[in-house]
Amino acid sequence: MVCGHTDMRCGIDGLAGIITNKYNLDLFNDALFLFCGRKKDRFKALYWDKDGFILLYKR
Repeated sequence: MVCGHTDMRCGIDGLAGIITNKYNLDLFNDALFLFCGRKKDRFKALYWDKDGFILLYKR
């Protein structure tokens, strides 16, 4: 889970940049990255499934 507030306007490239630049994590590892916005009723999840990225958005 990514700590803090994330701009929910970010797409796959923006979220991937946060993971690699800010946290120095490997995107292609078997992991699910969760991002929360300022409102507690919204989140995004980013997952690499060996064929491409999956972006889930819940509100």
